[in-house]
Amino acid sequence: MNPQSLPGRDLDGDVYVSPRHLASTTGIGDPALAPLLDLGWELQHDDLGNAYVQAPDRRVRLGYLPEGEDDGLWRINAYTDPFGPPTWGVCFNDRVPTEFVQAFTNALATAYERGPDAYLARPVAGTDEHDPFLAVVPLLTQGWEIDRPRWGVYAIQSPDRRAGLEFTTGTLDPEAELTTRDARWQMWAGNSIDQPAWYATASTDTPVTLLTAVTQSVANPAPLPRWREDTYSYLQGMAQLTPITAPAPPTPTPLDVRRAAASRRPAALPATSVPRWTTSGRPALPGPRR
Repeated sequence: MNPQSLPGRDLDGDVYVSPRHLASTTGIGDPALAPLLDLGWELQHDDLGNAYVQAPDRRVRLGYLPEGEDDGLWRINAYTDPFGPPTWGVCFNDRVPTEFVQAFTNALATAYERGPDAYLARPVAGTDEHDPFLAVVPLLTQGWEIDRPRWGVYAIQSPDRRAGLEFTTGTLDPEAELTTRDARWQMWAGNSIDQPAWYATASTDTPVTLLTAVTQSVANPAPLPRWREDTYSYLQGMAQLTPITAPAPPTPTPLDVRRAAASRRPAALPATSVPRWTTSGRPALPGPRR
């Protein structure tokens, strides 16, 4: 896709980054918080500048944690019982492209409006709507390939080998899934899964529709706008950076041409008053001759 033909030229940035999984974060959390705040979810802050968003029914909670204890910038948990342990949890670290987080929160907002059966729906293999492997389809359709198989792990990698997704089978520790990278799903970009520029994790019961929203955003071939100086140096060496140029002026229409020509015509001279002879009165007498 030609970056110069993309809409949204008013977005911040001086370069387009391609592929988009190498774009890194925008450093602004508002776009990803907006879908939930627009539904009236409660927003609170602590003294450190962390933000906490909570659904009206207290069954979904989001933390935006720039001053958290680790690099987990975004943590989203859902609860079948508001006072029990999380049913599922998702984490995005501090370098995940903001657009990927926004895709998740958009899907979460849509699911929340549909009700608990949508945002608490457990993945079930072999079903039409909730098969967990449906989340992988958007990546496969964009040329991602199955990686070298490992025992208990299904993995695919991007065509440039700079991003991947892993699905771990078997029984996992529920607490570790929520607090470490040892989760059912893990997506990453960078040099390798052991040295990622960014990573995202999702626990076992994360609804497939939410996972698919993220993989669809990652698979989108359109580049992302960024400021060059804000792009991490080693990502610049991996990604293609295309300067964002000002859009060409629009081609004038025939109506535009006529209006421009009319604006260049000289203004009409004011009409002058010319005395006229009339039968209703006597003509003026000549003045005295000197």
